[in-house]
Amino acid sequence: MMKLLNIMEQLRDSETGCPWDIKQSFETIAPYTIEEAYEVADAIQQKDMDALRTELGDLLFQVVFHSKLAEEQHSFDFDDVVTSICEKLTNRHPHVFAGKVIAESDLAKHWENSKRKEKGDADSLGILNDVNSNQPAINQAFKLQKKASSVGFDWQSVEPVIEKLDEEIAEIKKEIPLANNQLRIEEELGDVLFSCVNLARHLDVNPEWSLRRANDRFTQRFNYIEDQLKRLGASFENSTPETLDKLWNEAKINGH
Repeated sequence: MMKLLNIMEQLRDSETGCPWDIKQSFETIAPYTIEEAYEVADAIQQKDMDALRTELGDLLFQVVFHSKLAEEQHSFDFDDVVTSICEKLTNRHPHVFAGKVIAESDLAKHWENSKRKEKGDADSLGILNDVNSNQPAINQAFKLQKKASSVGFDWQSVEPVIEKLDEEIAEIKKEIPLANNQLRIEEELGDVLFSCVNLARHLDVNPEWSLRRANDRFTQRFNYIEDQLKRLGASFENSTPETLDKLWNEAKINGH
């Protein structure tokens, strides 16, 4: 760790450092931080442990980079970052570090309550206040629902969640045929997507991860169709829907 911190120090040295690293700021580095986090997720999805090791290193470097920028502004340094997360994890796990008994079913509620207390008076803060809108909407929806659930605002079983999804789908079906109705369609589709996220949460499925897997399956099946069309000397444009559907089903049968 000290070697990595020393490398960061050298990269940011105003006289002998790297010109690119020297001119960076929190704002310019932030997109790379997000990109590296997604690459970590992709390596996990691909079950590529060599790539995961490398990508985790890249993500760690992002933490070190931001910490160095903050140190230069006399705000905090890397040690402060480590101390902060150690304190946070200890405080949020009293059942591990303080001998407090917490039922497993109550752990999520305790975690959310602890987060609110860390930000100040829990009673004076809105429950959804700390759900940042500057993130993928599917993740934001998931976090909003988790926050609401932590105070008991939630369905108690999966059945009414499915019924709600069916209800939202029925509503958008009514809106689609109406003329000049794009805004209502958009709103109802948003409700459908929000309900899908809710269903995922109740099934203990991460919706972002689930959608990533669906994207991967779609890509594999599409590539299979493309390869088969090339083998036949055909293309998407000159193939019938029936042909494309047949090849799609072949791709599914072949495990794509």
